[in-house]
Amino acid sequence: MRGSLLVDHIGELVTNDGRDGDPLGIRRDAALLIEDGEVAWTGPARHAPAADRRIDAGGAAVLPGFVDSHAHLVFAGDRAAEFAARMAGEPYTGGGIRTTVGATRAASDDDLRATVGRLRAEMLRQGTTTVEIKSGYGLTVADEARSLRIAAEFTEDTTFLGAHVVPAEYADRADDYAGLVCGPMLAAAAPYARWIDVFCERGAFDADHARAILACGQAAGLGVRLHANQLGPGPGVRLGVELGAASVDHCTHLTDADVDALAGSETVATLLPGAEFSTRSPYPDARRLLDAGVTVALATDCNPGSSYTSSMPFCVALAVREMRMTPAEAVWAATAGGAAALRRTDVGRLTPGARADLIVLDAPSHLHLAYRPGVPLIRQVLHNGVPR
Repeated sequence: MRGSLLVDHIGELVTNDGRDGDPLGIRRDAALLIEDGEVAWTGPARHAPAADRRIDAGGAAVLPGFVDSHAHLVFAGDRAAEFAARMAGEPYTGGGIRTTVGATRAASDDDLRATVGRLRAEMLRQGTTTVEIKSGYGLTVADEARSLRIAAEFTEDTTFLGAHVVPAEYADRADDYAGLVCGPMLAAAAPYARWIDVFCERGAFDADHARAILACGQAAGLGVRLHANQLGPGPGVRLGVELGAASVDHCTHLTDADVDALAGSETVATLLPGAEFSTRSPYPDARRLLDAGVTVALATDCNPGSSYTSSMPFCVALAVREMRMTPAEAVWAATAGGAAALRRTDVGRLTPGARADLIVLDAPSHLHLAYRPGVPLIRQVLHNGVPR
């Protein structure tokens, strides 16, 4: 149903307009008008215009929908046993990716579609209105193309991650596999992708391979993203900045030069605390990045191996507790920061002209997302102005 919709009696409205020195742009006792799926007006509730329909927020907090800018939703099977082994003390090496590759290749399109749909529905219930979805568990020309084709049914932010790991059939032939990714695989995947990504890490792809693959993606019209510096120090962050990547993701092990490079660029550092939680690894130092002036985003890294969570509220709580972010910084990173990581200006904010993606909390303030971890605080979600 179209027409105008007024969300009224908002106790705390997070706009992310950045005015008055407040990044969250908080307005008290506010209202918000939606027309044709967009925010048309925000202001004091006492000045609220007439509308065709009305939602009474009852004094609750209203925030922009979360923007999850890093997720791996196209897969089959699970790796619960691997998780249990890590909790018993085995280190995380990234090697389990190949287990998921085998299961994904064997799955039907319908099975993969059902998994993506289930996880996307989970995300929406928890307030995520925008999500990026990567390929990377097919690692053949046909499987990477079909992964992206399925992902594109659920989001416009799809990422080609053929360079996730070198598959078993190319063991000791990384050059040959990189050539496949740059050639036939990219040609088949590009029509369904907006972005290209590489896992630049020991045990995956080195800087030379990553640079060559990302350059091929850029030549094909794709934007650049990069998995970088998760398992240890390495060249990934500075390579991402060099190539003008929209985002470098993980950023767990950073040198001063890495931080300086990010601070002097428009590249977003996307932090994925669910991965550290699920692998018992050190958390990124968000405080160090923020104090240096780096733009920081939060995302779930939802995947079956190292971060099987679809909950952005959980990641907000982890960021505050474990990464020394303030609640306001974490909320901004999970909304406007995610939008910046996707180079989107239509989401992550609640200002006139933005897409009407918003969440109504069962709480009076955004502070409760970290203050009450694990509690289902998302009372209502509107996506494109439509209650979900």
